[in-house]
Formats: sequence, structure tokens, C-alpha cells
Amino acid sequence: MKNHNIFTFAKGFFLLIFFCLIFISCKKKSDISNQKEIVHFSFYSADLTEEMDFEDDIAKEITNRTGVILDLIPRSAAMSDAITLMIANDNLSDYIYAKGDMSKLIEAGAVLPLDDFIEKYGENIKKLYGDQLVRLRYSLSDPSIYTVGTYEIKSKKLEVSGNMQLQHSVLKEFGYPKIQTLDDYENILKAYIAKYPKINNHKTIGMSLLTDSWFWYLTLSNPGGFVLGYPDDGQWIVDQDTMIATYKFLHPQMQVYYKWLNKIYNEGLLDPESFTQTEEDWRRKLKEGFVLGTTYPNWGFPEIKTELIKNDMQERMMAYLPVTVSEEIKDPSLKDYGFSGGWGIAISKNCKDPEKAFKFLDWFCSEEAQILVNWGIEDQHYYYDNNGERKSFPYLDEQTIGIGRWVYPFPQGGSGYTDSTGNPLAKISIENIKQNYSSSEQETLQAYGVDLWTDLFPSPQELKVSKHGQVWQYALNGKMTDKVNEVDNYVKEALINMIIGSTDKFDESWNQMQKTIIDLGIKEIETEITRLIDEKMQLWY
Repeated sequence: MKNHNIFTFAKGFFLLIFFCLIFISCKKKSDISNQKEIVHFSFYSADLTEEMDFEDDIAKEITNRTGVILDLIPRSAAMSDAITLMIANDNLSDYIYAKGDMSKLIEAGAVLPLDDFIEKYGENIKKLYGDQLVRLRYSLSDPSIYTVGTYEIKSKKLEVSGNMQLQHSVLKEFGYPKIQTLDDYENILKAYIAKYPKINNHKTIGMSLLTDSWFWYLTLSNPGGFVLGYPDDGQWIVDQDTMIATYKFLHPQMQVYYKWLNKIYNEGLLDPESFTQTEEDWRRKLKEGFVLGTTYPNWGFPEIKTELIKNDMQERMMAYLPVTVSEEIKDPSLKDYGFSGGWGIAISKNCKDPEKAFKFLDWFCSEEAQILVNWGIEDQHYYYDNNGERKSFPYLDEQTIGIGRWVYPFPQGGSGYTDSTGNPLAKISIENIKQNYSSSEQETLQAYGVDLWTDLFPSPQELKVSKHGQVWQYALNGKMTDKVNEVDNYVKEALINMIIGSTDKFDESWNQMQKTIIDLGIKEIETEITRLIDEKMQLWY
């Protein structure tokens, strides 16, 4: 009987322990579930032009680690109209990435200041931004922080587009000559077309531009300053001694590039469809290999490069060249601009859970998040070799997986940022870049006696670090934005008409354009931009 009682007691005791363990386990699961309870945040992006789901492998892992799913909202109208309508209708998504229109939201009180959140919950933000956090402040009169993210905090330029691009086949044909000036570029186009008036049964085109929609800034506006050695401040040139800003089409030297375009247009070297073709048209021409040269950032070429390689036309890919007006001028492609702040992601006043929304942005600043979005998941997409170097597994379909997709416009340490393992946060290295070079690229670089495209360009040390960042990233108020857009729209059409016009009328047309620009009121905006630069200097230093 005694033994039976002991057995009964022991049985009851172990059952009690068992149920306690189950209870503790359930409670743990419940706690984890509560921590990772799924929440949907709507996300409007001014850069998203089509429907997109948050469902690739990296997005799912982000949700797994944070409990957040982003419902991505593409813009359906012009960016300015979309933001204006959003404010007027009080139809604000939880997160808003408005690019240069953020000031309209701030002025309308439509987005939340993040300073208190940063103080309470922003451990990762403080660590990632460090002494650059001050550059997120809006203005001297309103030094609040409204946005985080967009563009590298610390950059290291290992890739370059150059001012202008030219097919490898053209360079090879003439023994890889030095192409540094506009005259060099023009002469080699003429010589090649004279030898090969047709390519793949198409009339050979010397140079083709893409000016449809906002692309005109990339291929028509920006190169005009680059060939003069002026770095990318958008539509502005900033005197580095006085820090005074000039709307660049009022600069006395600015006509050089456009006068040259007018010349080669009338010589038949410039594609007559440059000012009417769609992006699809332009890309098709480059994929078919009968366009010898263009001006475009290198991030726009991967799809074209892939198509040319697939069709065994690697020699028709583009080489990146430091073309300027004269050999004395330094190509500004490798300029270190520092971190400009300005653009970023804001949390709207209508956000359903601002605290959780902020914590999600703060998580994005963590080393864990930075490695995930840049490299993927450890042991699935990357590994550490015996030297501790982080390396990707070969043959990954990164586009499908989502690697790199969620870097922009979120906070990003950048290619110059080293993490606690001693590796760069960004997935970019000299080794990776070299591995991705095609045989034609390797042949061209070898012919010029260099390893990387950047070796052909003036170094960041020669060009020095920008004191003021980049003006195009500044948050302009609504009035300034509208005025600049008005003037830009006029300038685009005026430039096109000048380029396709007769050569003997160019100077007269240029002078008339400058007069009209002044009449439209740009001088007032110049003064405001100069004032903003002065504010940045006071806020940052």
C-alpha cells in the first residue's frame, strides 16, 4: 500500500511537471507570437510605378524577423500631383517616400517628427548614422528629423558610369585610343560610321539619348555640367569658394555641351529620335547593337548587357569613359559627396501604429537587417570563408530571391561601411566587380592597362569631399519645387529645339532661353538655394 501511494504521488508529481512544462512552452510560444504578430503597413513610394508584392524570399524573412508586411502602393500620377492629392484628401499611407516632395508633406503637418522616437527607441539608427545623424535635420528654423533612409551614409566608389559611353567594338577597331574630349568622341564616331554604315541590317547610329519623362535629367541635363567638371548637384552649380548656387543653365560655360550636340545632330551623328523615343525604344536599339554611344548611369545597363551577351554581341556593350570639354578638366564621376540627408522615408500622421512603424525603420538600421537585405540569409545565400570574408554562393538568382531589392530607399550603411565582422555592409567589392566583367570589358581594360573602370578616372582624393552634399537631395519647400519644375520644363523643350535647330541660330536661341529663365523667376530660387546651403553648413558643422 505504501509503495502504491509512493507510485501514485510520483505519477501525480511528474504529471504536474509535464503540464507545467507544456504551460511554460505554450506561454513562450504565445509571447513569441505576440512579439511577431503580423502587422501590415502601407508604403507609398514615388519611385514605384507598377504593382509589387512583398513576397520574395528576403521580404518573407524580413516579416519573419519583424512581424511587418509592407503593402506597396505605386504612384499612379505625376509625383507632384500624387503628393498634393494625398494631402488634399488626407489619404496618407503609413510610410511615405516622396523624394523631393517631402517638404509639401512637412509643411502640411502630414508626417511625424521622429526625434522623440529616436531618443526612446532609436538605438540602431544612432549607431548606424553616428555623427551623420545631424544631416537628417530638416532646417535651422525646424531642426526636427522627419525622414530616414535613402542613399549611403558612407560610400566607397568602386563603379562608375563616366560622362559618356562608347561601344567596345568602336574602341577596338581603332586600337583603343585615348577618348577624353568631346572632339575625340565625335571623331571616333565619324570614323567608325564611315567604315560600318550598317550594323545588323540597321543604319548605324552614332549617339542616342533618352529624354522621355524624367530621363532627360540623366542624359541631357546632367552631362552638360559633367563635361565641364562640375559634380552632380542636380540643376545647380555651387561655387566651392563662395558656396553661392547658380541655376546651371545660366552659367556662362554651360552652352558648350549643347552647342556640340547641335553640331553632331546636324552632322547626322545624333539619333533624330533622341527627343521622341520611349525608354522601350531606346533600350531596344542598344540591345540590337547598332547604337555606338549614349549617356546614362551604369545602373541602367544590366538588362541591355544581359541581352547582348545572350546574343553573342558582347563587343556591342558600352565602355565607360571620362569625356570632358578639354584634357585640363577633371571628370567628376568619382566625387565623394558625403551624406546629404534630405530624401528618405517618413511616417504619416495617419499611421495606425507609429511606434511599431518607427521600430521597423530602426530595425532596418541594425547590422542584422543590413546584412540580410544586401547579402541574404546565412548558409543559404552567403557564407564566411576561412579568412572570415563574407561571400555569396555561386549561381544565385538574386532578382528572384530579392537580394538587393530592399536596400533602397531604406536606411543603408553603404559600400564604405564596415560591420562587426570586418566585412562591408554593401554587397560590392573589387573581386565581385571583376567577376561580373564581360570578356569585352576585360579586353578593353587590359588594353588601357587598368583593372577597373574607376582606374581611368580622377580619384576621389583629387576631387575632394563635397562640403555641402548634393543640392538635388535638399528638401525644397513647395513653392521652390513648383518654380524649379516650371523652369526645368521650359528648359527641356528649349534645349531640344536648339539642338535640332540650325547651327547658325544656336547662340541667339541660347541667349533667349537664358533671358526667359530669368523672367520666370529663377533668381529668387537661386537665392533660396544659397541660403539652404548656408543652413546646411550651420547645421552640420
